[in-house]
Amino acid sequence: MGRARRTARDAAYAVYTRRLQRRLDRTRLPKHVGVIADGNRRWARGSEGPQGYRAGYQAGADKITEFLGWCEEEQVEVVTLWLLSTDNLNRDTAQLDELLVVIEDLVGRLAATRRFRLQPLGALDLLPAATAEVLKEAATATEHVQGMSVNVAVGYGGRRELADAVRSLLAEHASLGTTIEELAEILDVEHIAEHLYTKGQPDPDLVIRTSGEQRLGGFLLWQSAHSEFWFCDALWPDFRRIDFLRALRAYAARERRFGV
Repeated sequence: MGRARRTARDAAYAVYTRRLQRRLDRTRLPKHVGVIADGNRRWARGSEGPQGYRAGYQAGADKITEFLGWCEEEQVEVVTLWLLSTDNLNRDTAQLDELLVVIEDLVGRLAATRRFRLQPLGALDLLPAATAEVLKEAATATEHVQGMSVNVAVGYGGRRELADAVRSLLAEHASLGTTIEELAEILDVEHIAEHLYTKGQPDPDLVIRTSGEQRLGGFLLWQSAHSEFWFCDALWPDFRRIDFLRALRAYAARERRFGV
């Protein structure tokens, strides 16, 4: 593609982006956005230049930094990023090691900006000790940051989260001397919610998944019961600001029924 053609394309993209921004109904934008950042490995297989999954993982990490900036501009309050599922822990060891290195570097860089309050979500006991420590240190270092909350879901699975919540709930009541029969009589949805990884946070208003897959795959199973979903064909490293604005536009145009 020639330089003139690229310049014209970039100019048209900028104009359309500004138009989308102006037309957004800012009274109806999501406060919590969940993201299934899918397609990094497929991007690496099809991209020009250096081959190998590491290139895709790094491109995906760079896109996350960019994406969080877009969310800040649109005054999103909470972002949940699904970076590694419990199922992904069964990948080839070399691939998994490459991904974990990229995740550790990403989390460290996000913490160093002091722009975000980071919280790890997932079964940290399933992760290598070094990765778990990076996540914990980032949470501690940013716990008093007043900026946007960013949940980093690493070693996360929705079923595992629910199992952990029930386990925590039972342990809590056992320590109080509550019998199983007594607990069964009082148990309600709020008891479960108080033991989820996201306790104290609002449920996601909008969940975005890239790469053309139209399924949640276990992402925030409990919390997404009333969420709106937006699926995008772009692989995560190719996800553009204009795609994000389209997702916001689609969300703002919907009538949320909250299960009704």
